[in-house]
Amino acid sequence: MSSIELTSARNVLGGPLRACSYAPLTGFFRDGCCRTRKDDPGLHVICARMTADFLAFSAARGNDLATPQPEWRFAGLVPGDRWCLCAQRWLDACEAGVAPPVVLESTHEQALDLIPLDLLMQHALRPAPDPSPDG
Repeated sequence: MSSIELTSARNVLGGPLRACSYAPLTGFFRDGCCRTRKDDPGLHVICARMTADFLAFSAARGNDLATPQPEWRFAGLVPGDRWCLCAQRWLDACEAGVAPPVVLESTHEQALDLIPLDLLMQHALRPAPDPSPDG
């Protein structure tokens, strides 16, 4: 994944918003970034790594993100994919104990209008440990 930064948009840590995912292509604008505007009723600003538990939770609430929908050029998500989630859906999943990990650098600052930073930080995606003997 590219580390493209969108200098006009900020993340929840106060830095430049980084891309969330180009494969699958995510975002309200389908540009890889969790940006929003006034006509985005879901506030798609949380960059999260999908988990099986979250995908099942979302499907049970009427938003099946796992089933391919070729007519929308949507291949369906699998655990491990990164996706821009609606802030409220992530918060609902958090309250249900199935919140997927958040990529803070790729989560838009508008998420803070609904979700406290400390809660997002508690669910931050941690980098995988370095498998090398020196790491």
